[in-house]
Amino acid sequence: MLGCPNRCRHCFVGWRPNPKLTESDLRFVAEAFRPYAKTLTVYDWNREPDFGGDYKEKWELCKELSSPDRPPERFELASVWRLARDGEYAPWLKGLGVKYVQLTLFGGEELTDSFTGRRGAYQDILKAIDVLLENGIAPRIQAFVNKQTVQELYKVEELIDRLELEKRCESIGIPFACFVHQGSCDGEGEKLYPIWVTSDDLEKIPDKLAKYTLKHFNKRTIQEVFGREERELYRELIEDDTTESLGSTAPAVLYIDGEFNVTPNIGVPSEPWLLGNLKTDGAEKILDRLKGDKSPAQYVRATVPLKELVRDCGDPESKRLFGREDYIEYLLNRYCRREAQE
Repeated sequence: MLGCPNRCRHCFVGWRPNPKLTESDLRFVAEAFRPYAKTLTVYDWNREPDFGGDYKEKWELCKELSSPDRPPERFELASVWRLARDGEYAPWLKGLGVKYVQLTLFGGEELTDSFTGRRGAYQDILKAIDVLLENGIAPRIQAFVNKQTVQELYKVEELIDRLELEKRCESIGIPFACFVHQGSCDGEGEKLYPIWVTSDDLEKIPDKLAKYTLKHFNKRTIQEVFGREERELYRELIEDDTTESLGSTAPAVLYIDGEFNVTPNIGVPSEPWLLGNLKTDGAEKILDRLKGDKSPAQYVRATVPLKELVRDCGDPESKRLFGREDYIEYLLNRYCRREAQE
C-alpha cells in the first residue's frame, strides 16, 4: 500500500512506483474477492513489509480482513529500514512471535548499497542486527551470488565472524542461520543474466558460507543448491514437447498493484502476466482469466511446447546455473517479451 524503500537489482517483483493507498482501498480489494474464496488471507505489501508508520494498524487490518482460520503470517520478513529507525518495531515483532528476520547482503558495504539501490542500506543492516539480537530475534543472513558479488562473499564471512553472530544467536537460544543462492532470473533479476553464476564460480564461495548453505537447504553439495548448467537444461528441454496449464494447478495467490492491476504470483507482476484491473474488470472476470490461462504468459505456457521456448530463447552453450522451473520461467518471460515486440 506504500511501496518499498529499496530498488534491489535482484527484485523478482520488479521496481514499481510507491503508491499511497488507503484503508478503504484495501477493504475494497478484500471484499471484491471474498465471495469467491473459501478462505482469504490479506497482506498490505508485496516487497519490504511495514514500510509505513502505521504498520501496527495495518497488521490488525489485515488480520481483520483475513479469514479467522487463515490469518496473515509474519514469515521471516521485516523492514530493515524500520528496524534501524523505530525503537518500537523490534519489540513489536518479538511480541508477534518472530524468531528470525532475514537480512540480505551482496558483499561489503558499497556493493550491498548498490544492489539494494539505496545508500545506507548496509549500515541499516548492521543496526538491524544489533536491534534484533537485543530483542531476542536472530538475524538470518542471505547473500546473493553472481559473478560480481562472489568476489566479495569473503566480506560476508568476515562480518559474521567479527560480529560473533553464531555465539550471539546461541545466547538467545536460536541457532544462527545463513545461506547463499543466486535468486531468480526474472523481474529486475533478469538483467543480471550477463553476470549470472556459473559452475566455475561455486569454487569461490567461502567454505563457511557453503557449509551454512548446505545445512539450510539440507543438501549434500553446493551444486545441488545452484542447479544445473543452462546448456544441460537446453539439451533436455529441446526434446520436450509438453505444455502446462498454470491457472488450473496454481492456488489463487494474487498481486494487486497501486493501480489495481492484478497478476498471479506464479509469474512476475508485469504485463505478460496481467489478468486485468480489479476496478474495471471485477474479481470474477479476473479469476476466470486465471483459471482459463488467459494472461499472455499463461496462454503461451499452455499452448507453446517447451522445446520451442528453449529453441527461441535459450543458449545451448551457456554454463549459467538454474533450477529447472526457474529456467522455464526465465524462458517464458523472454518469449513473451519477444512476442510483444513483434
